[in-house]
Amino acid sequence: MIQGSLYYTANEVMEMLGISRGHAYKIVKQLNDELASKGFIVVAGRIPKKYFAEHFYGLV
Repeated sequence: MIQGSLYYTANEVMEMLGISRGHAYKIVKQLNDELASKGFIVVAGRIPKKYFAEHFYGLV
């Protein structure tokens, strides 16, 4: 069984980036839209940690 979550929630994105909850949801939606256009299944309000880290400098 996998320990821990593979995803960040919009609330976690909000805290990490120091932005509003609404802006965090917009970022999560934008990244999820990118993944969906590539044929991946996405979970609303959550973003895979690896994909998020690839798109924000300093997180990898």
